[in-house]
Amino acid sequence: MIVVVCLRRQAHRTHHDHGIGGRQTSAAGSIGGRAASAVGSGGDMDDVQRAAQGTTVRREVLGDAHVDRAVAGTTPFTGDFQDFITRYAWGEIWSRPGLSRAERSMITLTALIALRQEEELALHLRGALRNGLSHDQISEVLLHAAVYAGVPAANRAFAIAQRVLAEDQ
Repeated sequence: MIVVVCLRRQAHRTHHDHGIGGRQTSAAGSIGGRAASAVGSGGDMDDVQRAAQGTTVRREVLGDAHVDRAVAGTTPFTGDFQDFITRYAWGEIWSRPGLSRAERSMITLTALIALRQEEELALHLRGALRNGLSHDQISEVLLHAAVYAGVPAANRAFAIAQRVLAEDQ
């Protein structure tokens, strides 16, 4: 389903000749004067490649069981959203070379704590473990987030992390 949506979206963009956010793109694919490849992960990936890369990274970070549940739960209403997060969150951002997956996990945990996204926090705590973070490193991230996101948010994050980390024992 994701590949079909990508192909449909790629055909739509080719037909309408607009780039990201509706900005006009040149035939060479530049966006706002910059080459399109500079915006992405360092190479020119089409939507099908981006979806494949995103699926691989998403499975490696979040686990097959989670991705299988997400794919199985995809409906016509949620299909475009699943395609979007697979291609851009996982195929573009998580695939960029500038940060390690462990560093990306630390950033993601901090953002989720600040936004009080408890379900996503539990999911990404498991991903942080897969990405090589130790229990001590996760504790440090949560403690650091307390200063910037607030003690109540970090307090809840510690409770969630304690439960998730106990599963890892």
